[in-house]
Amino acid sequence: MAGHSKWANIQHRKKAQDAKRGKLFTRLIKEIVVAAKAGGSDLDANASLRAAVDKAKSQSVPKDAIERAVKRGAGELDGSDYEEIRYEGYGPAGVAFIVDCLSDNRNRTVADVRHAFSKAGGNLGQTGSVAYMFASLGVLVYSPEHDEDEVMEAALEAGAEDVIIDDDGSIEVLTTAEDYVAVKQAMTDAGLEPEDSELTMRASTNAELAVEDAQKVLRLVDLLENSDDVQDVFYNADIPEEAYEAEA
Repeated sequence: MAGHSKWANIQHRKKAQDAKRGKLFTRLIKEIVVAAKAGGSDLDANASLRAAVDKAKSQSVPKDAIERAVKRGAGELDGSDYEEIRYEGYGPAGVAFIVDCLSDNRNRTVADVRHAFSKAGGNLGQTGSVAYMFASLGVLVYSPEHDEDEVMEAALEAGAEDVIIDDDGSIEVLTTAEDYVAVKQAMTDAGLEPEDSELTMRASTNAELAVEDAQKVLRLVDLLENSDDVQDVFYNADIPEEAYEAEA
């Protein structure tokens, strides 16, 4: 699962998020609302809500906005009722995509997603057409400056599933989706707070892409993320660092 340059890819994604800060805040707030609606407002009893709140805090979402979102989801405040929708399809170079959405208008959302795929040279597929290639897991990422042995020892003691050293020296701690919050807390308590962490869908194998094809994949990602209803985009391709540099 090692990428060409995991650390560079993460830095690029963070820059892209900073450029879309308003949209990012909206997505994070919606995620909190849905998690609170599904499992209640108690962070200790609702792991999905804890993960969503931690994610929002890591992106500097204001505390009062987070608290309002939790109350809205728990039914203590009025607000939009969001539906979770997942789309699957194929993008440029046959790359498999999973697109997770939160929407209050299914017709608008599917139209936006279908348009993005079509514009980028891809197409939507049937439910289950690519999902079998992916698994849900938690990922904690540490910069190349961290000591591999220290991270690995702490991760295994915390109950992580695996530890991967990427090509550029960055370290990934993998967890099950269920253990993600507990492992992250244990690592933080051990003085090893990750630079990046998330619950994600990761493919069992990734396609190696030429720079030109990778740029086309990144274009589809950008088109999808321009939709206010799209929460997360997952795909089974390694993006070479040169593709990000060419896009910048």
